[in-house]
Amino acid sequence: MSTLTKVLIVLLTIASIFLCGIVVTYVASADNYKEKYDSLFSRYQTAQDRKEDAEAQLNALKTRTDEEKLKLNGEISQRTQEVAALKANLTKIEIERDTALRKEGNWASITKDLTATNDNQRQLLENALDGQKKLNAELIKERRQLDDTTAALLEKGAIIAQLEGKLRSLIEDSTTLQNTLDKYLRQYGKAFVQPSPVTRVREAARVAPLVADIDLKGSLIAVNLKDLLAEISIGAADGVKEGMRFHTTRESAFVCDVVILEVEPEKAVGWIELLQEQPQNQPRAGDAVSTNL
Repeated sequence: MSTLTKVLIVLLTIASIFLCGIVVTYVASADNYKEKYDSLFSRYQTAQDRKEDAEAQLNALKTRTDEEKLKLNGEISQRTQEVAALKANLTKIEIERDTALRKEGNWASITKDLTATNDNQRQLLENALDGQKKLNAELIKERRQLDDTTAALLEKGAIIAQLEGKLRSLIEDSTTLQNTLDKYLRQYGKAFVQPSPVTRVREAARVAPLVADIDLKGSLIAVNLKDLLAEISIGAADGVKEGMRFHTTRESAFVCDVVILEVEPEKAVGWIELLQEQPQNQPRAGDAVSTNL
């Protein structure tokens, strides 16, 4: 074998070794890049899923918030009208009370000056005092109703503020996820396409049943639909207290509720609530009342 042949063999051997090294390096580099790509793609997919979930929650909350706002605005408008009506009624009652007070003073002066008709004047004075008591009771009732309405308005306003705070929080979370996703996509020269929002159907709310601790039963003995007052046949001796709610029924059908305002030993007077519009379903004397339905 000549020297030239040996040199060629050595050169071919070196070239083969060099080529093998290049191939090994390429394979190792390819595996490393594939691993990085798989890791980054997995992170991108996770971020994408989180963003879609956040957007779904945001859309659902927006829908609920809009519905609640519409409902609460309607309730606020109704409560505002009720407040105006109560204020007008309160002014009327105060005028009547002042008139009764003036009458009381007049009758007291007449009683002092006209001793001959003392008995008659005393009776008139007592009648005026009874009227004043009734007017004062009406005034207290109207003030309580006004306070309840004002408290309800404040509660609805607090609910709206809470829902708006939750909405702002979800929007901030969605923006953060969007920025993170865009950051990952820019590394590959891509951009995120905003998906179409999906609106979730909101189920109707269910009212929880009331739980009563005692079972008191009686009947209506007088009803004043004009002033929304009712008198029941049981009182403090039977365990009735102010603030108790009685359910009025007629032949097992619901009629209205009576919230107790003033309690006497054998009877009580209350404010009528949940009054129905149909004349045949309105309360009347003889209807049954109880704390439990």
